[in-house]
Amino acid sequence: MLYDASRAGNADASWFDPAWWQARGQVRAGSEGRGGALFIDADGRRLVLRHYWRGGWAARVSADRYWWQDARATRSFLEWQLLYLMRGAGLPVPQPIAACYRRTGRYTYRADLLTERIGAVRSLGERLLTAPLALSGWIAIGRCLRRFHEDGVYHADLNAHNVLLDEQWNAWLVDFDRGCLRRPGFWCDANLVRLRRSVEKITTGLPSEHFSDADWASMLDAYFAAAPAAPAKAS
Repeated sequence: MLYDASRAGNADASWFDPAWWQARGQVRAGSEGRGGALFIDADGRRLVLRHYWRGGWAARVSADRYWWQDARATRSFLEWQLLYLMRGAGLPVPQPIAACYRRTGRYTYRADLLTERIGAVRSLGERLLTAPLALSGWIAIGRCLRRFHEDGVYHADLNAHNVLLDEQWNAWLVDFDRGCLRRPGFWCDANLVRLRRSVEKITTGLPSEHFSDADWASMLDAYFAAAPAAPAKAS
């Protein structure tokens, strides 16, 4: 188990057991989020417990077991460490609380991550399903993404469900499984392309005003406008 002692000084294995939280009456009714994440209200704190599930063809072999290398290479420890670094850099991501892995035999493990929940937000995907997003929202997303890319943060699954917005148009990113730090490069463009594909998939079949080329152009304008100014050349 890995945790921040200043935020989880009494953490133990039960924190990663949904049944333990349910027995205490601290699971929010109907609160399962994307990927089966559990929303928890405990002692004045709002938490999210997420179990790591495999996707794609690998899920046919095992739903939630990953190949063991060592503790530092587990999915939960890597994501916890990345979140911790990003929080320290002032990036808008969830506060990491605790991470764990459980060995399942000699060659595999299962993993879980506990974070603080960002309050009063909705995902970009949820918003687009119900109404067009205001210009302020697209601008906030563009500026937010530029901050992450400038700091070299690679999000392995940047989609409309992992971009969150509040009513004041503050933006956050969540779910950094398989994320890492890289030198900014062409992967930044690929990140944006992946997000656009996700938005287009969600809005397919909806009225055209839910998402347009103009919306995406506004987001890109904000993204590039947020770039740091080039240093002045010496005369």
